Amino acid sequence: MLDKSETDAGESSLTEERAGICRFCHAFCPMKVSVKNGKVTHLIGDKENPVYHGYSCVKGRNFHNFHYDTGRILKPLARNSEGVLASVSSGTAINAIAAQVNRIIDKYGPRAVAMYSGTFGHFCVAGVMTRQAFMSAIGSPMMFSNATIDQPGKPIAMAMHGRWGGGPQEFADSDVCMLVGSNPLVSMWGGIPAFNPAKRLHDAKARGLRLIVIDPRRTETAQHADIHLQCIPGHDAEILAAMLHVIISERLHDATFVAAETDGFRALATSLMAYTPEKVAVIAGLDASDLVAAARLFAGGRSGNATGGTGSNMSPHGTLMEYLLLVLNTICGRWVKAGERIPNLGVLFRMYSGIARAEKPRLATGFGESLRVRGLTDTAAGLPTPALPDEILTPGEGKVRALFVVGGNPLAAFPNREKTLLALKELDLLVVIDPQLSATAEYADYVIGPKFGFELPGVSFANEGMATYGLSIGFQEPWAMYQPALVNPPAGADVMEDWRFFYELAKQLNLKLSVRGYQWDMTLPPDTDDLIEAFLSNSPIPLSEIKQHLGGQLYPDRRTLAKSRDPEWPYRLNIGHPDMLTELDSLAGLFVPTSVPEVKQKNLASISLLLVTRREHAVYNSVAHHLPALAARRPYNPVYMNIDDAEQLGVVDGQEIELSSAQGNVVGLVALDNTLRRGVCALAHGFPGGAQSRSEAFCGTSVAVLIDDSKDYDAHSGLPRMSAIPVEVRLL
Repeated sequence: MLDKSETDAGESSLTEERAGICRFCHAFCPMKVSVKNGKVTHLIGDKENPVYHGYSCVKGRNFHNFHYDTGRILKPLARNSEGVLASVSSGTAINAIAAQVNRIIDKYGPRAVAMYSGTFGHFCVAGVMTRQAFMSAIGSPMMFSNATIDQPGKPIAMAMHGRWGGGPQEFADSDVCMLVGSNPLVSMWGGIPAFNPAKRLHDAKARGLRLIVIDPRRTETAQHADIHLQCIPGHDAEILAAMLHVIISERLHDATFVAAETDGFRALATSLMAYTPEKVAVIAGLDASDLVAAARLFAGGRSGNATGGTGSNMSPHGTLMEYLLLVLNTICGRWVKAGERIPNLGVLFRMYSGIARAEKPRLATGFGESLRVRGLTDTAAGLPTPALPDEILTPGEGKVRALFVVGGNPLAAFPNREKTLLALKELDLLVVIDPQLSATAEYADYVIGPKFGFELPGVSFANEGMATYGLSIGFQEPWAMYQPALVNPPAGADVMEDWRFFYELAKQLNLKLSVRGYQWDMTLPPDTDDLIEAFLSNSPIPLSEIKQHLGGQLYPDRRTLAKSRDPEWPYRLNIGHPDMLTELDSLAGLFVPTSVPEVKQKNLASISLLLVTRREHAVYNSVAHHLPALAARRPYNPVYMNIDDAEQLGVVDGQEIELSSAQGNVVGLVALDNTLRRGVCALAHGFPGGAQSRSEAFCGTSVAVLIDDSKDYDAHSGLPRMSAIPVEVRLL
């Protein structure tokens, strides 16, 4: 291997192959990275890796094109006196931003400064810890993230239910798996480990795994299901309640585990009495016999788990749905018990205590910062991001006037696009740190292009850290990997790590940064490796050891048998949380069947459908829509429709339609899709376009235009109905 400085300087024409970590998404796939003249030229999955087995997706194989895209922000942009974004030096930008932040804090207080971290803001732990330190130093609690506009019900429900110290049962040893609104073969998340999920599902099915999928679409994953409950969307909580009703009434639950390790069973059983499979089948568009069969199949398994995804979390009652999933796992005893093997205690992060017991409870909601709208507070998932635009637009004390956006795109991702746009325009200061000129960045006062991807060191911490977020399979094998920076940014670029931006900004504001016992030297800046080392200072396996194995390493000693709890241990898993049972009781009073249209009359002026969100394989949330190699696979964001619904409306593939909700209307282009059940259409979340015309639809139809964030929302997380949205569809 050539000396790294030689290739970075571009002094060799030889092509090297280096070990890298893809950071296009949370899966962090190990890659073989070809580097020539200091530039990444080719990417492919590492076939020698014992966890991923060579897996890579089309996004990852094109990640280097993001580095060298002609639209990449390589020099800071500042809005000039004519209102145009123009290049400035990083020093000029930081000095000007510091002056404005200082003025805003002096006049309005630190709460007037907020931060939003999006998907790309979480892939370097150095940035995570520095942003926390910066906001703490200025005294602002207003930190928001994408975690509360995706699946906030997971950590909130886990806080109500309780965490199990032995962790969930191992997927590789499971004989049953249930997925609710999750399509891990595309999303790389939810129920099947994200590390080559197609191979893992194939291997599991070969050894006899039975798969249950609850989804209104026959997804890529549902095509492998033994039972597919192709329901009317928006009724996931009721379906799970009906399954619990069957399991308890037929005494299929693990009575020994329930008696020893839970509280609230009687209250739960009482609330479930109303949820007979016959009643729920009517409202969910299912056969009662299929509901019963799914319940019996799941409860009859020796080992396994049930997991929810984005689709079910964005639908109504997402927190309740996640809570009922945990209850379902618990009453079936689907946790690692004393003497059983924990597949991975964690290498860089202690994922579980290793003791088979309910851990000490933590608060779910109602603590920390109180927001000024809808009675929302901090939660186990973080501050409710859907309320951030209102915090900007609502006058009075505490109004947010400055916003830092790191690696995210609120205009594409936040619900209620119109309100989000008004909020962005209302700000006194908007600073966006992003490698591309996103829809949000177009309204920024300053845009800072960061180093990213293979220009930064990386470490496989994220997939272990996700264990704190909710029931996450995470790394099933005790494996970890470190990657040094592999290439420099393009020649002449004025870019920096996002952590370095906040460090330099803090220096200009005369702030001292510290977090979790680590203090930054405010005269001599650390490097990214120093911060990663500090972040992982208490890792079970020292980072120095992990650095010795380029390409990653297994650490078998991190597999262990779960220990028994102390008989006097006071905590139990709460399967009868009063807030959840109150919501369940109130939901039982709303059993109203949802009608499904029949093809009796064709060429109608409009039809009523339920709009669900979905994933597109070639993009990741609001990222990569602009890359030619990926956009070529699907140059726009289509509205998927069942062929019978399309026939009733009289539309054909590629035709222009308008979707209208109670909140707004948007133009889209039809794609016929018979994997959808009748009465349902689908649109991918995260596309930025307002799409009021056919030409704009080719820029990406935005589902956010159709979402009302202020009326129909989850009381615990603040997440509005972002899926299962009633829409009227008409031909244009």
